[in-house]
Amino acid sequence: MHEETQAFIAVELATSSIYHGLIFMYSSGTIQILCVTDVEMVREISLSTSLKLGKPTYLSKDHGPLLGQGIFSSNGTYWAHQRKIIAPEFYLNKVKEMVSLMVESTSKMIELWDEKTRNSEGILEVKVEDDLKSLVMSKVPIGVPGLRHIPSKHNREIWRLDKEIKAMILKIVRARRSPTYEKDLLQLILDASKSYEDSDGDYLPADVSPEMFIVDNCKSIYFAGHDNTGLTASWCLMLLAAYPDWQARARAEVLDVCGSELPNDGMLRRMKVLTIIIHETLRLYPPVAFVVREALQDTSFKGIEIPKGTNIEIPIPILHQQPELWGPDTYQFNPERFAKGIAKACKVPSAYIPFGTGTRTCAGQNFAMTELKVVLSMILSRFTFSLSPGYQYTPVLILVLEPEHGVNLRLLKQYNRARNTTTVPIVLSTYDALVLFFNSEFNTSSKQQ
Repeated sequence: MHEETQAFIAVELATSSIYHGLIFMYSSGTIQILCVTDVEMVREISLSTSLKLGKPTYLSKDHGPLLGQGIFSSNGTYWAHQRKIIAPEFYLNKVKEMVSLMVESTSKMIELWDEKTRNSEGILEVKVEDDLKSLVMSKVPIGVPGLRHIPSKHNREIWRLDKEIKAMILKIVRARRSPTYEKDLLQLILDASKSYEDSDGDYLPADVSPEMFIVDNCKSIYFAGHDNTGLTASWCLMLLAAYPDWQARARAEVLDVCGSELPNDGMLRRMKVLTIIIHETLRLYPPVAFVVREALQDTSFKGIEIPKGTNIEIPIPILHQQPELWGPDTYQFNPERFAKGIAKACKVPSAYIPFGTGTRTCAGQNFAMTELKVVLSMILSRFTFSLSPGYQYTPVLILVLEPEHGVNLRLLKQYNRARNTTTVPIVLSTYDALVLFFNSEFNTSSKQQ
């Protein structure tokens, strides 16, 4: 099962590429989709800086209340202006300043696990499905702590909740009018909305008010951050549990780099083994399964004319698991392939796109990689772990790629900092616990209350 991590999603697309080639058309209802698994065409798309490509209009139609017209779903000059505001908050120099907050949040999760081991008297089963599936996000550095109170509902109920969500966001915004807050991302969004008001709404579409600009971008931040880091950490822990040699290597590196200290930015940059493990996890389990675009004007790639309105779909797992690109061990967990960097891991580096591709590459990828290193290094330094006997390997695509029944691990508490080999076993759904962590009040710092 773990030795051959097969391409378990988009089976029909993978089969179609065998029969119809690497570039083919198919229909999903009334929507015409050009599926692209040809790496050279993917490269052309990624290098395009034209605003002729954008997010598909069907996303707004299907998920309007969820997405609004924020950075995730908007197009053209309006999208470009939003990107200009939001992207700098995730540059490396800004992310470095966030490490201490990430460590603080992770420490609280570790304390929770420690408490459960003390109270478990050996083995403890934990299931928190409601916390897992909650539409919640409160990442400290983004500065939207109140979003953890947005009610958790299935997508079919989101339309009914749109007014309630809007009211909650605006309540947070009103509390933010105080000048005591620092210039975090939410404050920049508020400042941008104020500048729109002062300039008679330049850049704003006719149907978007400055108020909706704030609400939609809060939704985008919330949606983009929901689950993804917790999912990747869960898949990574699952793989490390299945491959104890790699787990031991990663732990040895963490203890060598950090010693008895909590990780800081300099330490994280020295964690080479952990970095390649994360890259390989993202190759096998990209949190987002598809890059989707729509031709907003007539365009062409690789000599193929693409008329306006055509949707383009790039299935990431298929690109990430093509033997022609990655070699005969493409389905195996082998972090060593990234030992010389991403450019050497694959015959065509542009085929590795866990954070998307082109001008709309995920703005928060530096944040995500840093947070993953913080969380994983702190878990490795405190626990050893193996797969629980009850673990079921069932990846499923529900907006994002997630384990249908969670990732259940048996944790053994390590007293490494005191060089004591005493262990205390507990069993918990690690996916549940991590999503609870990434999307809960544990990630809210007192510095931003």
